[in-house]
Amino acid sequence: MTLGLYLHIPFCASRCRYCDFVTWAGKDHLIPSYMKALVREIDGFREKGLVAKTIYFGGGTPSLLKAEEIGGFLQAIEGSFRVLPGAEISMEANPADGGPDYFKALVGLGVNRLSLGAQSFDDGELRLLGRRHRAGDIARTFAQARGAGLENINLDLIYGLPGQGLGAFRHSLESALRLGPEHLSLYALSLEEATPLEKAVSRGDLPAPDPDRQADMYLLAERLLDQAGYRHYELSNWARPGRECRHNLIYWEGGPYLGLGAGAHSYLMGVRSARVSSVEDYLQKLEAAESPIAESEEIGPEMERAEAMFLGLRLVKGIEGGAFARRFGGPPRSFFGPQIEELVGLGLLEERDGRLRLTPRGRLLANHVFCRVRFDSVPQVRLHRCMELLAKEVMPQFQKAAVAQ
Repeated sequence: MTLGLYLHIPFCASRCRYCDFVTWAGKDHLIPSYMKALVREIDGFREKGLVAKTIYFGGGTPSLLKAEEIGGFLQAIEGSFRVLPGAEISMEANPADGGPDYFKALVGLGVNRLSLGAQSFDDGELRLLGRRHRAGDIARTFAQARGAGLENINLDLIYGLPGQGLGAFRHSLESALRLGPEHLSLYALSLEEATPLEKAVSRGDLPAPDPDRQADMYLLAERLLDQAGYRHYELSNWARPGRECRHNLIYWEGGPYLGLGAGAHSYLMGVRSARVSSVEDYLQKLEAAESPIAESEEIGPEMERAEAMFLGLRLVKGIEGGAFARRFGGPPRSFFGPQIEELVGLGLLEERDGRLRLTPRGRLLANHVFCRVRFDSVPQVRLHRCMELLAKEVMPQFQKAAVAQ
């Protein structure tokens, strides 16, 4: 089986004010034990005939690890998986980390794609988010990575911050474009329950993000990135031609992926699973030679079709009807006819050249489209669960701008 391989590094030097991911600050003393446990988990896949076409180090903050530690993981992977020639090997990094020698060492190990968590080019916004780097670090670290030979670099930006104006976001976006990254990921701020930023907004210390202003920012990004030669290929992602993130495309195209490490998720042979999220529990499980999987779910035919629609419509090119029919025995309309008819009538979906895709207005109201597909076609998926998933996966709904188009 050929798949995407994800390794979760859950350690951070500090926790950002908006973050609710499986990450931990103040547990650096567990890193050596975690490394051994993760290598042990990797070693457990020897002789299983698995082939990795992408490898992704995510977190957390993988750049907290030394280059030789990343190398130890890659060596273990090569001993347990067949890694395809030219495999995309990505690593997330904080702009406060790194250095010329560090990036040269990563390139020497085979890392060929870097994802920098820039988030903003404004120091005040970075402090608001609880980021430990400053705007000047982004250009410095980007130049060091480029000088070391990394020719595929992504920058993450967050927009729609409390009180953020359109001009401030334009400044960050234009600052990112001046660096010339191959890829940009833009995410609307989502206030996750019980995070410091959500609590500050709930207390009234900060204004809530403005959905209409977020919509204006999204439309501005579409326009500026198109003018700069980037291809909008997924709701939140733009790339130079040929520089789309191959690992993330596996998720969006419904391919198999294996996630290793605390809190990592997998989708293999029709089963989705998640490993224990506690670092301590993960270490204990691996030490006792027990499975670290905390939960698993078999994805039945109805859910698989609904998820293929949900994920496929995230891609700007949409869903190719013939491919969908070959996979499921019929085109999308044979399973989702009423929903598609309604959404086309509302101007949120369009069918063109054998493809079903979101319209520009539909991209702004993607939550509505996805919930109609997921909830209406799979009754056992409760609406509140649908919305919970979408809050983490998709931009907020942009009512005013969508109506204005």
